[in-house]
Amino acid sequence: MKRGLIKTETEIAEIAEGGRILHDILYQTAGLVKPGVSTWELNEFAEQAIVAAGGRPSFKGYGDKRNPFPAGLCTSVNDVVVHGIPSRDKILKAGDIIGLDIGMEYKSLYTDTAITVPVGNVSVEAKKLIEATKKSLSAAIAQAKAGNKIGDIAYATQKTAEAAGFSVVRDLVGHGVGYEVHEDPAVPNFGKKGAGETLREGMVIAIEPMLCQHNYFLQFEADGWTISTKDGGLSAHFEHTVAITKNGARILT
Repeated sequence: MKRGLIKTETEIAEIAEGGRILHDILYQTAGLVKPGVSTWELNEFAEQAIVAAGGRPSFKGYGDKRNPFPAGLCTSVNDVVVHGIPSRDKILKAGDIIGLDIGMEYKSLYTDTAITVPVGNVSVEAKKLIEATKKSLSAAIAQAKAGNKIGDIAYATQKTAEAAGFSVVRDLVGHGVGYEVHEDPAVPNFGKKGAGETLREGMVIAIEPMLCQHNYFLQFEADGWTISTKDGGLSAHFEHTVAITKNGARILT
């Protein structure tokens, strides 16, 4: 973290500008999802669109220099929770679901957003999981206002997910964002009302529910990045970058 948790109005405006661009790129990428498309093709489109818009794919090269993330887009299929690496060999088929997670540096500031989409016709359970994850994000954002606690966001996420019959990932969290890809504070998807750090006006955070069809236990794959459900159940992921204001959350992506 470079300059603390609180962003200026000018910085938030610039983050929002980048966020609007990234939102459009994410949904354009999602529009390419269909049976027969490779995850590599999705990444190529997303990376090129970010560069064409004057940004930089912030995930590409992120992490340990001995094993940096090799792409600008995370493509997480079925039981992959997050950090799926795009591949020419990973061809989408009808019935799959895919999480698309994307980040961008724009005017030296960062945004982060994600969506999960069906590939062709999917099962009723997969549709239910996607919808519950989306609802969990909305419930969490509704708690993201100055004076509330991180735990209020966490509790809303967990309650919404479990009411729909799903579990929330506990080993991965949302995070601050803006000056860097990941900043303080951590934003868990489970917890207690009134617990944790107080949300302050000017904070910018990435809220990202990750729901599992069955248990929330995770498995870390040999590539050093891919994280999957241990039991092989489906997982879905949605994310928005939001600014904390006195009147509630301002969605920046």
